[in-house]
Amino acid sequence: MEPAKILVVDDEKSILLLLKEALTQWGYQVTCASSAAEALDLLKNGLFDALLSDVRMPDMSGLDLLREIRKQDESIEVVMMTGYPTIASAVQALKEGAYDYLSKPLILDELRHLMARLMERRFLRGEVNTLRVRLGEELAVSDMVGSSGVMQKVKEIIGKVAVTDSPVLVEGESGTGKELVAAAIHRMSARAKRPFIPVNCSAIPPDLLESEFFGHVRGAFSGAVADALGLFRGADEGTIFLDEIAELSPALQVKLLRVLQEMQVRPVGSTKAFPVDVRVIAATNRDLERAMTEGSFRQDLFYRLNVVRITLPPLRDRRDDIQVLVTHFLRRFNRRFHREVTGIAPDALAVLTAYTFPGNVRELENLIERAYAMGAREQITLADLPSLGRAPIATPSSVAAGPQSVPTLADVERELILKALAVHKDDKEAAARALGISRRTIYRRLKEYGVL
Repeated sequence: MEPAKILVVDDEKSILLLLKEALTQWGYQVTCASSAAEALDLLKNGLFDALLSDVRMPDMSGLDLLREIRKQDESIEVVMMTGYPTIASAVQALKEGAYDYLSKPLILDELRHLMARLMERRFLRGEVNTLRVRLGEELAVSDMVGSSGVMQKVKEIIGKVAVTDSPVLVEGESGTGKELVAAAIHRMSARAKRPFIPVNCSAIPPDLLESEFFGHVRGAFSGAVADALGLFRGADEGTIFLDEIAELSPALQVKLLRVLQEMQVRPVGSTKAFPVDVRVIAATNRDLERAMTEGSFRQDLFYRLNVVRITLPPLRDRRDDIQVLVTHFLRRFNRRFHREVTGIAPDALAVLTAYTFPGNVRELENLIERAYAMGAREQITLADLPSLGRAPIATPSSVAAGPQSVPTLADVERELILKALAVHKDDKEAAARALGISRRTIYRRLKEYGVL
């Protein structure tokens, strides 16, 4: 097993040297940063298991660094250190998500025991995550990755609606995570210990939908050799998630509306109705208002489902979350593939950030998984993302000219340079290294673009 990776942040060189020597001797792999800004740069392109940070630093406080880390990678365990301990600062650090709070001068034996407990907790959390994946229960609100404003709003709505039993309508393009939202609502609700049953309405043959939804009695039709409960009765006291709700036939829409109104189902071939206690969450990637206007979706069913509406933004509208999502997927696939991929190269991240992602988060996940499947071992590089060489890049000219246009090489170059600068917080030398060009070239190009 690879040694745990620790990032130590302190503006005092003597503290860095002391901690690096001690932690290395205890079997950890240690990286040092003399400022919060340097630490954030390291966190962008690498994975760490834990971080030890001083509270008082000149450029950014340790608490501010802790807040930024929580936006980028919530799984990192953080220990705060200070030579000026107060109860208020300790409480604040723990409220912000720190694992523990130590006073300087550090007692190395105390730190050693703390690190052992921290790593044991981290190992157990990893085992729990692995078990959840095996049980098919990895969908939870903690997996709603993203710190952008739109995702924070989505999480806020989820938290409010989860405690109710109201129907929810989730809208969004394919791959934006509609089932993830539904599962998060279920797991935060009082129904969490009861079934969560996802149903893809477009994947079930139309002639079997009624039987699948409401069950049937023996002999109801050819092949019905035994009674069947159906999905709604199977989800009793739990949640049923109806994905691609717009694909339901008009006849089944009528029957679904009746179930929502009466909370009873009548199996195919039966004269008896059975009560059900089910929360319904529906999802669609189509415009249901337009479908109502066209007559393919019932207005009364729409209003019954649309009590609370959650709209998921496409990934191209929340590009700030791409780095956070990449980190999340690296940790997931490191567990699955038993690898120790440490991060993503800056130029590869810049290209991902500039990509339009028509398949949204699911496409990003597939790109990272393909890199692992093709043998990525130490770092995800551009060579591990060959399909992006043929991928559409979001550029101002391509957006203005319409879907039939092809961006010029100059447009692509401009976008990549600007994205690299954004990733490296306007550090032109770091951006130039990431792109494999000289700093002089970046300055020349920025003058041509009218940025300088």
